[in-house]
Amino acid sequence: MPGYDVIVLGLGAIGSAALHQLAKRGVRVLGIDCHSPPHAFGSSHGDTRITRLAIGEGIHYTPLAMRSHQIWREIERETGADLLTQCGELIISSENKSSFTHVPAFFENTFEAARRNRIVHELLDAVEIRRRYPAFNVRDDEFGYFEPEAGFVRPERCVEALLALARKHGARTHFDEQVLGFDADASGVTVATQSGSYRADRLIVAAGAWTPMLLGGDFEGLLRIYRQVLCWFEVDGNPAAYTPDRFPVFIWETQKTRQGIYGFPMIDPAGVKIATEQYDLTTTPALVDRRATPEELAATHRDFVAPYVHGVSARCAKSAVCLYTVTPDAGFIIDSLPGCERVIVASCCSGHGFKHAPALGEILSDLALGATSAFDLTPFCLARFG
Repeated sequence: MPGYDVIVLGLGAIGSAALHQLAKRGVRVLGIDCHSPPHAFGSSHGDTRITRLAIGEGIHYTPLAMRSHQIWREIERETGADLLTQCGELIISSENKSSFTHVPAFFENTFEAARRNRIVHELLDAVEIRRRYPAFNVRDDEFGYFEPEAGFVRPERCVEALLALARKHGARTHFDEQVLGFDADASGVTVATQSGSYRADRLIVAAGAWTPMLLGGDFEGLLRIYRQVLCWFEVDGNPAAYTPDRFPVFIWETQKTRQGIYGFPMIDPAGVKIATEQYDLTTTPALVDRRATPEELAATHRDFVAPYVHGVSARCAKSAVCLYTVTPDAGFIIDSLPGCERVIVASCCSGHGFKHAPALGEILSDLALGATSAFDLTPFCLARFG
């Protein structure tokens, strides 16, 4: 039976980052994925993911984001890949907002995180938002938070770079290999797959939407999987008005809708990527409908694009479906499996995880090697759920 120091299950954003960090430290590490990453079956795809330093989901996330930006730049220097674009981020909100962005007081938390961590930012009124970004159809009572160091990362490129560096440092990767289960004992962990069995001292489970199936038990009730639709709409106006040098990533806590919207500058000739988030119907990786219907695309433009962003047509050039794996408080899980210290669970994709992947890779590497993390992991413990 092949032996390793650590095995990583799932090679999306978090798993590939952990594999990279472990391999860089000279650890004998194996990464296994049931598909061929980067792929479009989980949560680490869709051309772009927002990255921001002041984190509205909780001030405790900001150190992770700041460290992740440092690591993205290190990886860019090492690989020559273009991963992080800091085009700025605009969060629009109001006292009359009805939508919900992951947690209560998202806008207020963002501002407080920026203030405490001395992150460069501006507060803008509706007049100033219109002056700078005339594409946004803001109401008079809306206001904004602008962070110039925020922007977007390229998820497929990031996963490719992390896996390439991991293999360069000696990691083994097995793609298109289905994990059947694992057993832990006093001396290690055995992972069984459709192709064989592997033994390691430690196991990291970073399987995203496949985590409830792999872990079973309480995790099947704790983690809920939601289908999300991503849309790229063509523009009717001048495309240059939507490029990264003139148009920021944005998050909009809207009025009169339960869901907010978020979007990106135009980096693809296909159009501007704009989406919302839905938490109504749960699914699984096996059962999810991976096609966006014409009705869904039309409704997205009618309800979440046309009222808010000028110059974006109803012509949807392309679409994608991704999965959110969500905890009850929309927070991360980074902890040992109860009763089994050799198995580390990392579920960090409640709709805001990708931006933190490099720092989370460092954390998981530390935990797998028995080292103390430089970050406070108390907010991510399983015990908080009772």
